[in-house]
Amino acid sequence: MLIFPEEVLLLLLDDDEGVFLSVGKSTLELALTGSVLMELAFADRIDTDARRGPVTVIDRAPTGNPSLDQTLERIAHDGETRDVRDWIETLSEESPATIQEQTLTNLVGRGILRRERSNLLQESIQHLWIFRSPRYFVVDSTAKHAVKRRLTEVLFSDDIPHPRDVALVCLIAACDILRFLFMAEELERTVPRLDQLRKMDRIGREIDGAITEIERTHAQAMAHPLA
Repeated sequence: MLIFPEEVLLLLLDDDEGVFLSVGKSTLELALTGSVLMELAFADRIDTDARRGPVTVIDRAPTGNPSLDQTLERIAHDGETRDVRDWIETLSEESPATIQEQTLTNLVGRGILRRERSNLLQESIQHLWIFRSPRYFVVDSTAKHAVKRRLTEVLFSDDIPHPRDVALVCLIAACDILRFLFMAEELERTVPRLDQLRKMDRIGREIDGAITEIERTHAQAMAHPLA
């Protein structure tokens, strides 16, 4: 079974170009760090209940996944009192590149993706070689199609969804990624369903709310840079 960070990266990968969709660096970082916290919560490693205040570690047993375990230890050893929003902002500044690389490496190791490194450029700047970033192509499309199918079934039906699917939809919606996956006409039909889904799952709702607040703050800062 894929974990949330793996599902997020698969959804954002352009199958033809082997690069990520142009969702923006901040969006990718928030989606990745939010997905790690969400996975730790579903694994019963952390408690994200807003009514209890800060995020707390309830089980320090390793999950076996490097990015999850490093984040778990980071939270466990932190001396600050941080809620979900604080941790998403902190992790998106500290470790998104590491989470991304470890997650992609896992997907390559499982035979789902293939890493293709571009040739070394012949040009150099002050005798320093320049490398292009590697590209990632889907080898086994079954996993990605399964994730997209689950999203479709949750959004466009009235069936009672699995809690993990609800949380994933909330995360993807909060990061405004759904518009890259579905047509605008389709998304208009999902508005009532999204409102319903946000009320179904506490974890997804908290991550959704935290990311929405962060995105709003970023937007306000860009609109009023001197304020």
